Amino acid sequence: MQRLIDTLSRLARLAFWPALAFALVMAVVPKPPTLPIDDLGDKFAHMLAFFTLTVLAGSGWPRKSLLQAALWLSAVGAGIEVMQAIPQLHRDSDWRDWVADSLAILVALGPVLLFRAIAAKASVPDQA
Repeated sequence: MQRLIDTLSRLARLAFWPALAFALVMAVVPKPPTLPIDDLGDKFAHMLAFFTLTVLAGSGWPRKSLLQAALWLSAVGAGIEVMQAIPQLHRDSDWRDWVADSLAILVALGPVLLFRAIAAKASVPDQA
């Protein structure tokens, strides 16, 4: 079981950086490509991105502080909104997008805490 946990953690670390880069690029390109989730709304896209980033960060670095990760990711969301306020990007900055990002981060803490609990239990040797 420990090997599976370690593998999942490594995969999450590897996936985090491309996911973060994708989210940042999609947030600042003047005319982002159309995605299948666009029909679900802008807030859904924000929440999906930050839920995913939180799960990847929290499970990829299971010994790091979840509070710090959540605050850092929320700051990334705020930074995106500040960047989208740059007129040359032709994007719309909306504080409600940051709220959606932050709510998704909070919701994602549930699966992360579950993963961390399973990982902690797997790392304890069986008492016979």
